[in-house]
Amino acid sequence: MKRFFLLGGLFLVLLAACTKKDNLPAYDAIAQYDTDSAKIVAYLAANNITDVKHDPRGIFYQIINRGDTKDSANAAAFVTVAYKGTLLDKTMFDSSDSLSIGLNQVIQGWTIGVPKIGKGGEINLFLPSIYGYGPNAGRIPANSVLIFNVKLKNFVNR
Repeated sequence: MKRFFLLGGLFLVLLAACTKKDNLPAYDAIAQYDTDSAKIVAYLAANNITDVKHDPRGIFYQIINRGDTKDSANAAAFVTVAYKGTLLDKTMFDSSDSLSIGLNQVIQGWTIGVPKIGKGGEINLFLPSIYGYGPNAGRIPANSVLIFNVKLKNFVNR
């Protein structure tokens, strides 16, 4: 019986080794970030979008309205937002008039960007793909630069 399990385990190891996806290119996050950043800069220039800042962590953002500046959401806050997500070609891929969710449960670009405004604030986020869905984008194209308009209706810091 032990021999059967050892042979079965060896078979699984060999099967896993043989199904390795050697034909796929390696994902280079730094090169992808550089490519995405160049696309964002070109998009901003082509659309005359000004007053965009580049966060040291790597996202681009434009504050439309700071909102209540007495307090802001932290990275673990539970937020209620209205938002619209588009691609660079202006294709809308998602939106909501009222989404309630933890900022630790969303893409990293939101976790970094939403705390830059207070309650009642509005921000445009221009996100390199590594701050969105990266190569595992699901229903949108892999490595897509994402643009979000987010209005922060309310939040509770945790």
